[in-house]
Amino acid sequence: MSSSTVAGAAAEPVTDPAYAAADDLCDAVLGSLRRKDQREKGRQYVRGLLALPGRKSMRGIAGQVGGGPAEQSTHHFISGSTWDWEPIREALAGYLEATTPLTAWVAQPMAIPKGGEHSVGVAHRFDPHLGQMFRGQRAFGTWFASPGLVTPVGWRMFLPDAEADALGAPCAYEEAAYAESAAAAVLDTVRRGAGAPRPVVLDIHRIGTRSTMNRFAEARVPVIARVDPATPLLVTDPALTGHGAGPRSAREVLRSVRGLCTPVEWADPDPAHPGGRHRSTLAVAVRVTMPDPSPARRRHLLLVGEWTDPRRAPSQLWVTDLVRLPVGPLLRLTKQGLRVGSAAERSGREAGLRDFAGRTLPGWHRHVTLASVAHAARALTA
Repeated sequence: MSSSTVAGAAAEPVTDPAYAAADDLCDAVLGSLRRKDQREKGRQYVRGLLALPGRKSMRGIAGQVGGGPAEQSTHHFISGSTWDWEPIREALAGYLEATTPLTAWVAQPMAIPKGGEHSVGVAHRFDPHLGQMFRGQRAFGTWFASPGLVTPVGWRMFLPDAEADALGAPCAYEEAAYAESAAAAVLDTVRRGAGAPRPVVLDIHRIGTRSTMNRFAEARVPVIARVDPATPLLVTDPALTGHGAGPRSAREVLRSVRGLCTPVEWADPDPAHPGGRHRSTLAVAVRVTMPDPSPARRRHLLLVGEWTDPRRAPSQLWVTDLVRLPVGPLLRLTKQGLRVGSAAERSGREAGLRDFAGRTLPGWHRHVTLASVAHAARALTA
């Protein structure tokens, strides 16, 4: 089928450059599918995601390539087949790294509203990122962020009971399982990257714990992570208030150095303004460490605070092992999360990242992997 026509509508010329980009991407990343008919089915699925307006149901995607009989084969390809999605994700990340310079990996949660009780991962629980009760599935996406694009390359669904059990903790300690799942999701993706290590932005509520920071340090992956205002920290700069005074909360540490803030300019993503809308907020970075029974295991960190209103408490708190970077580049690095959030809402809907209607975990992984390919095709031609 020619790349100048939409699957199932050969008479209509295609003007959207994303279709040609999708064909190139599929040629590059679907090579792990052993059979030619599987590779063609994958390409048709990606093109169907791009062509179909609104919600991306399997029936609608199959309708792009022939309707009734195609629906059954499409369903089998996604939910009943045995092909492995991991090599496709690895190939997609490699393609992007060879195409555009990577700035950072960004990990963000994705809430997938869903009723019923039979789909994998569906639960009615408190979502720490949303700050409210939520019914549906919760997943973590690892996004490739470069100066020119942001697009997802790795996924993990959070399975609360199973992950809490794996940690040896009851569901009352689900927050620890949530952080563990998020860290595992991004490290699985980053370790497969071909280039030099790039920073990871953990744009996930209260993930900057001692165990998370230690895990990334042991993996030799630099990281900046959101931290709970109540997290106890030790001030290690002898020139600052609180040095030698024992653990203090992150909020309290930043309150004591608010007078040292400097303005930092950054770009707020806005589709109506190419390059983003320029903004300026106040920020400060403080040398700290996290308390540990063994002083030898305490890692040197920076606590970064941002204020949108200097009369109030800091609006954002981050902790990082990128201790040689000034506060300006650190704060701008955290803003990669805004770019990802904007893309997840806008182009994520266009690619169908949340639209899998099946019940199985392998089916969800295959759908969201091909939806990531569709998203990348759209991002590369935006």
